[in-house]
Amino acid sequence: MADALIDEDREPLEFVRELLEAGDEDALHAFLVALPHPSDVAALLDQLDEDDRVRVLVALTDEPALAAEALAEMEPDEHPEDSLAALGSEQIAAVVAELSDDDAADMIGEMDKEDQDRVLAALPSEDAGDIRDLMRYHEETAGGIMTTELVAVRAHLLAGQAIEEVRRQAQEVGDFYVVFVVDDNYHLLGWLPLPKLVVASPTTPIERLIEPPIAAVLPDMDQEEVGRVVARYNLTVVPVVDEDGLLLGGVTFDDVIDIIEAESTEDILKLGGTSDQEEIRGGWWDAVRSRLPWLCLNIVTASAGAMVVLQFEKTISDLAVLAVIMPIVAGMGGNSGTQALAVTVRRLALSQDRESDHRRIIGKELLVGLGNGLVIGLIVSTLVVLVKGDVRLGMVVMAAMWMNLTVGSFAGAFVPIVLERFGIDPAIASSMFVTAFTDMCGFLLLLGLATKMLL
Repeated sequence: MADALIDEDREPLEFVRELLEAGDEDALHAFLVALPHPSDVAALLDQLDEDDRVRVLVALTDEPALAAEALAEMEPDEHPEDSLAALGSEQIAAVVAELSDDDAADMIGEMDKEDQDRVLAALPSEDAGDIRDLMRYHEETAGGIMTTELVAVRAHLLAGQAIEEVRRQAQEVGDFYVVFVVDDNYHLLGWLPLPKLVVASPTTPIERLIEPPIAAVLPDMDQEEVGRVVARYNLTVVPVVDEDGLLLGGVTFDDVIDIIEAESTEDILKLGGTSDQEEIRGGWWDAVRSRLPWLCLNIVTASAGAMVVLQFEKTISDLAVLAVIMPIVAGMGGNSGTQALAVTVRRLALSQDRESDHRRIIGKELLVGLGNGLVIGLIVSTLVVLVKGDVRLGMVVMAAMWMNLTVGSFAGAFVPIVLERFGIDPAIASSMFVTAFTDMCGFLLLLGLATKMLL
């Protein structure tokens, strides 16, 4: 057992590396199969280099199910497909046979053409054909993430016959959550709650037990939209059908969890001005190439604020205290805009608001900005008066702060809505436009008011 092989205080990764260095495959095998869950093996694989990953998978030659689940649980950024392609033909066939067809299609689809052909050639022709069919769909659509491993029964069966058919199919499919009901041409008619099927009389026609499908999606629907459907109706699996209603497969809730994680990561990276193509665990050069274009764009937007300051060079020279207050006014406006931006982008990602809803969102953020701006403006202006003893300067700061926080909240809601209307992902560039806008307005308001009222 693993407990006998490793001290409790020793890190599993350290122990695995020691076994690999010693070439003790038997001890390595015993340790891996004793781990509580395949995700624990996946966590180790994520931290090993490619050669060591392959050696770990080779050590699991007689445990293809464990190897398959570990590969499926690996982080996509670690390219588990490369490790799969590095195995021998027999082990590839054994591992892929244990993968769900959607995971196999995703993994093989990430390989280059030569490796794809080699891996598919190692599989039985029927399995290879099923995987090729799934690979036809874009990886971020319902067709690209669906599984064809479903349990479906014909509508003309009796309950007793349906139970026998479910038992037969379950041996081939493995885990399943819903029994679909189809006609003789495999068109989706509905679904069959297992409790109703189990308690029904064996002679009860299935047609009397069918419930209409709560929702179904087309294979070209974006995976993010699929996730929304599953969340809206609390489904364990949503059927995928073609335009004629032919049942093609289903998207299960565990895939939706992966979708939500991937889409959230993508949005967070975009919101920070980082390309979603940058891998979280990638190297420094990939990060440079990903971020540099956005930083270059940021030079342009930052220069706009600097040009505003340049127009008031004399004002700053005469009232040096403004140089201290400027970043406070601009920064608070930017923070206000970022708050509104985060809420708005998240709302746009989770719903399909109508135009009237968009106006309501902007109106709400405008009121929030007015309220917050009034309070923050009073606080900062009071501090300025106490420190500098200049009431007029305090009034200028009060007005500039109030208006800029209002502008920030407005821009944080308005900019992403406008970008989405023009077909641009609002998470990509909203933050740069909002912060540039609040910087310009903050500088213009503070320096412009100071020029008019104090000089």
